[in-house]
Amino acid sequence: MVYNFSAGPAMLPVEVMQQAQAEFCNFNDLGVSVMELSHRSSDYIAVAAQAEQDLRDLMQIPDNYKVLFLQGGGRGQFAALAFNLMGKNAKADYIVTGQWSQSAIAEAEKVGTVRVLDGFAAASEQGPRALASEWDLDPQAAYVHYCTNETVEGVEYSFVPDTGDVPLIADMSSTILSRPIDVTKFGLIYAGAQKNIGPSGLAVVIVREDLLNQACPQTPAIMDYAAMAKSDSMLNTPPTYAWYLAGLVFKWLKREGGLEAMGKRNKAKAELLYSYVDASNFYSNNVHPDARSWMNIPFQLTDESLNEAFLAQAKAEGLLALKGHRIVGGMRASVYNAMPIEGVQALVDFMDKFAKQHA
Repeated sequence: MVYNFSAGPAMLPVEVMQQAQAEFCNFNDLGVSVMELSHRSSDYIAVAAQAEQDLRDLMQIPDNYKVLFLQGGGRGQFAALAFNLMGKNAKADYIVTGQWSQSAIAEAEKVGTVRVLDGFAAASEQGPRALASEWDLDPQAAYVHYCTNETVEGVEYSFVPDTGDVPLIADMSSTILSRPIDVTKFGLIYAGAQKNIGPSGLAVVIVREDLLNQACPQTPAIMDYAAMAKSDSMLNTPPTYAWYLAGLVFKWLKREGGLEAMGKRNKAKAELLYSYVDASNFYSNNVHPDARSWMNIPFQLTDESLNEAFLAQAKAEGLLALKGHRIVGGMRASVYNAMPIEGVQALVDFMDKFAKQHA
């Protein structure tokens, strides 16, 4: 059995891929693939509408939020967000906890003024820093942005920041659909698809209606949330096959028990791996316990000279893509929704065997 621990593009549910394979050349007995259907056809519009409804059901999205299926992945939304929300007040607060929240700032600064806020609490001699929960926020800011989970560093918020009357914007690319959330706490949620939704290239945006029609005049139409909402995300030809696959994932999630069930599974997977690492003298994790990610679990070997041997032997046993991001090094196991707990157990068993071999 092969288990893919890639941070993204990540593994998809086998059941979903098998259904897509079966329908690849003959969707709904039409004699053509779904990717060959016109996005204006009634057959494809039904696919798109059902995907949206299933996502609304899963996340309990209120009627006063629009759901958009867009191109450009999560990084495309770094720019689109700023273009859409800085039209009236060209300043925003950005909470930084890692690589992706920092990257979002680089795009927003091209549109308006960004104030950078440290996402971590004051340094302590006791070890890793916990996440901050209070900031000196600008009440006049167009929005406050944060990344719910930093895939590179393995840092995740276990709470929703309180930003008062200022709209809270969340990059949920790596946590969306991993557990229940209260959508009403957010002005806008966006997510690249390639972790818990589907293949890369697609992005999902969930935006409260009162935040539409605030775009900067220079906003490209393809990035304009209001224009996309008015055209049901079909102002241009959308990424039709990725949208279709996302719809299959949403149905799979429903069959698996929805987000309550996913939350329990994901918590159990994370606890299994963290518990082993914490009890080991051979491996370590350097993230504060209160800030540890359920989705991306970095760990280091005490003897880094064994890194390449670890990766080679893991691959030989069907445990793929465990190399940590080049910025932080070490190892990283990404355990999104499609990763079964059996995969995490297989990793723990291998880690234990490797440690004993090199004791």
